[in-house]
Amino acid sequence: MNVAAPFSLLWQNAGNADQEAVFSADSTIESYLAAERALALAQGSLGVIPQDYADQIVKVAVLENIDREQLWKDARNVGYPILGLVRQISAHLPEGPNGRVHYGATTQDIMDTGLALQMARSLELLDVQLDRLGAALAARIAEYRTTVMPGRTHAQQAVPTTFGATLSTLLDQLRRQRERLQAAHARISVISLYGAGGTNAAEGPQSSQIRARMAEILGVSDAVVPWHVDRDLLSEYGWVCAQICGTIAKFGRNIVDLSRTEVGEVFEPFNSHRGASSTMPQKVNPISSELMIGIAVVTGSLTSALVRIQEAGHERAAGEWQAEWFLVPQFGCLAGASIDCAIEVAEGMRVDQDRMRKNLELDGGLIMAEAMMIQLAPAMGREHAHDVVYEACERARSTHRVLQDVMHEVAQEKGIADLMPKHLLTADEYVGEALAIADTATAAWNANLPLSPSVALDKLAVVSVAVSAER
Repeated sequence: MNVAAPFSLLWQNAGNADQEAVFSADSTIESYLAAERALALAQGSLGVIPQDYADQIVKVAVLENIDREQLWKDARNVGYPILGLVRQISAHLPEGPNGRVHYGATTQDIMDTGLALQMARSLELLDVQLDRLGAALAARIAEYRTTVMPGRTHAQQAVPTTFGATLSTLLDQLRRQRERLQAAHARISVISLYGAGGTNAAEGPQSSQIRARMAEILGVSDAVVPWHVDRDLLSEYGWVCAQICGTIAKFGRNIVDLSRTEVGEVFEPFNSHRGASSTMPQKVNPISSELMIGIAVVTGSLTSALVRIQEAGHERAAGEWQAEWFLVPQFGCLAGASIDCAIEVAEGMRVDQDRMRKNLELDGGLIMAEAMMIQLAPAMGREHAHDVVYEACERARSTHRVLQDVMHEVAQEKGIADLMPKHLLTADEYVGEALAIADTATAAWNANLPLSPSVALDKLAVVSVAVSAER
């Protein structure tokens, strides 16, 4: 019996339907069927099996002919689902073609090929999400390109920046993650067909041609070396998903911090009772950002297993393979859920520009200390200027006065009043390359093209199209 998965409150609150569909039971079975159909077509086109046998296999190797409950019952007994799948396909065929299903292949060939199709589809969907998220961030960057706000280091005000520049670092990190995703997609979209021990002996003298033709039908690359126990491709998939979640968590952490009551600069979208408390009526908790952070905690914990699955030895794993069955779907679904949360916030964030401006004036304008030092440095050297401004900062902080006023006072006491510039820079004048950073990050993002979907785009049922083409 196919037992339902344990209830997960995380999936209930943040599940991504597209990723869940890719790794659903039916989609998994369909990926195996796609591999079996493509194998039959490849063998038929090369004369390894009669073409009419291939056509009949393709016709019956469809989801409607699979008894799911029986399939999973058999899988629990055998350990894997392919033996039961092959027998169910064969049961719908007459004598002759019923003995050519799964011809020369091994269980892992079919499962790995199907998984490659699923991972490729998963990355394509994630790329679509990243495209939307990047577009939303680029729009916010343009909107707040010149909005001056406190830059913060070690959670304390440092120097002025702009909100556009702050978002730009996130957008550029997102661009790099997208590049990693697209590079991984090319490596992951690969067939597996090397037989029981990795030599492909059972496929006979045309083994390499069969594999190449099967890969062509599925719209993936040929694997010129077996990868039954070389799982770096799966690890790469997991790492890409985990890194995306890490980038998203950074976004969430910033929103959590900036939405603190004491800061109050940026907030998540609002609708009635969003982020409400059961007991404190005033609360509007940053629930999407919390999910971004929580999801990254989970993916970060799972990444340790990615190294372990690469330990598989000899020509077939003994335990490591089973770990993948849990890990791979989790990474895709977590990444999809994380990006969903980020999109919601990026598209609907509320920004209090007045509060940003007021926060620049907190602590008596100490945020302009570096600017004052840099203005004094040409006349007295950076180190001497640092000491003078440091003393002024300490006095301003202890007496709760404005730094600019205290700076003139200290300069008078030290006899350097004539070295003081006539005009001390304002926050608006001391944002350096912030505007250029916003423009550069946006241009770099816009130059990054979306991933071209593989042939296996429509819920992995690509071979149905290929069959029509063959006929």
